[in-house]
Amino acid sequence: MKREKFSIRKRMRSFGYAFNGLKVMFAEEHNSRIHLFITAIVVLFMLIFRFTLVEYCLLVLAIGLVFMAELFNSALENLSDHTTPEQHEKIRKVKDLSAAAVLVSALTAFVIGCLILVPKLINLWEFIRLS
Repeated sequence: MKREKFSIRKRMRSFGYAFNGLKVMFAEEHNSRIHLFITAIVVLFMLIFRFTLVEYCLLVLAIGLVFMAELFNSALENLSDHTTPEQHEKIRKVKDLSAAAVLVSALTAFVIGCLILVPKLINLWEFIRLS
């Protein structure tokens, strides 16, 4: 097999495909917009409160995990619909499993967010209450 020569133009084009995938996800997948809204709230908290580097990393990782799961779920659903447009038990199972992956990632991100944000919100509340 002949190896293809490295090309910056082709690498840039591949980034274009990836950004197009994000555009498709936000345009067509309603839950991704919910994830994006929650991400904006978390980023706002990240700008307001002081976090440790580990806390920042965990929040960013959790956000990325949710979007990755959403992208894989959307890809599997689109591929499934293309290959088998009619109802099929095996396809339904695949779709349910990929949707469960999004749910697990979102719940994981929620728990991580609560573990990091709730103590800071409690401290803020105590500060306001005692002031």
